[in-house]
Amino acid sequence: MLNRLAPSGRIVFLDYARVAACFLVILVHAAENFYAADASGLAGNMTYLANEANRFWVSFYDGLARVCVPLFMIISSYLLVPLKEGQTMGAFYRKRFLRVVPPMVFFMLLYTFLPLLWGGMTAEQSMQDFRGLPLNFPSMAGHLWFMYPLLGLYLFMPVISPWLERATRREEQVFLGIFLLSTFMPFLHRFVQPYLWGECFWNGFHMLWYFSGYIGYLVLAHYVRFHLDWPARKRLAVGAAAFLAGAAFTVWSFYWKTPPGVLVETPVAEWAWEFCTPNVLCATFGAFLLFSCIRRPSAVVEGTSRISFGIYLVHLFVLNVWVRLLVGEGGAAAPAVPVAAAIPLIALCTFLSSALIVKVFSLIPGSRWLIG
Repeated sequence: MLNRLAPSGRIVFLDYARVAACFLVILVHAAENFYAADASGLAGNMTYLANEANRFWVSFYDGLARVCVPLFMIISSYLLVPLKEGQTMGAFYRKRFLRVVPPMVFFMLLYTFLPLLWGGMTAEQSMQDFRGLPLNFPSMAGHLWFMYPLLGLYLFMPVISPWLERATRREEQVFLGIFLLSTFMPFLHRFVQPYLWGECFWNGFHMLWYFSGYIGYLVLAHYVRFHLDWPARKRLAVGAAAFLAGAAFTVWSFYWKTPPGVLVETPVAEWAWEFCTPNVLCATFGAFLLFSCIRRPSAVVEGTSRISFGIYLVHLFVLNVWVRLLVGEGGAAAPAVPVAAAIPLIALCTFLSSALIVKVFSLIPGSRWLIG
């Protein structure tokens, strides 16, 4: 039974998947401190690996964790598409946007002004970020880029829901096949030619535009829920194979392009780390199948899943504290804790600390408007 319910009525495996995805986001940001050439510790335009240990462990941890964003997209789509019977577009938008937009705006303001208190940014940069809201995320909150594609997916869900309700298994397979083809475009752009299928400087909308991007994960979620009737043993075997194959390629791709001691443009280093590439798609599909085999409810996992949005929003404030403690004055080249342990330890400490902060904050009446 794929949708095993907890006593609370929640789908058991989705809570596990959501908690894991949240942790993996933090793991990605922990790893960035060991290859970012930018003084902020977050990945910028240039990548620099100080030594072979950093090269290997950043490739390994970050490569495994690249499924985090697509997992979030699949989880949301699995729950929300198709729309509930009788639910109007307006009612859907009202519920979803009230759920995520107020906390998003609140944290955008925090990341815009709060770093001024400890000298983390200049007043000039703060005002520049403020003037840019809400057209884009603040410079100190790079993780909030995710909110815009998520909101875009929400906008499209009522549009695609009627088609998904009547689409056959074969019709969804055709869509997913075209989506799979579109995921090769980042590779074709980099290694074959910069413009593909009608792209040019006056047209960015290529032939596969309407089948590409996170919409593919939305359809994949629906397909898994309504058309993939594999038994648990098959989902476990295929899931493990798909995840390992996709993750292995993702790990190798970064390792290949980042010789130690050499400055490399970050898009070159991360050439196969985009979330809509075939390797990340393969690993994400595998990971989701593996999670779907989980049947045992956990009160701890469910409780953490309920506050995972808040953990995601707050974690960059907390992460820098643990980086200073666990990396120390030696920096990425000679961290106080060996890099093999430092990356997961920074992520784990950040995750637990953020969860504690959000849990305490959630006890305040009306806090859902600020932390989701």
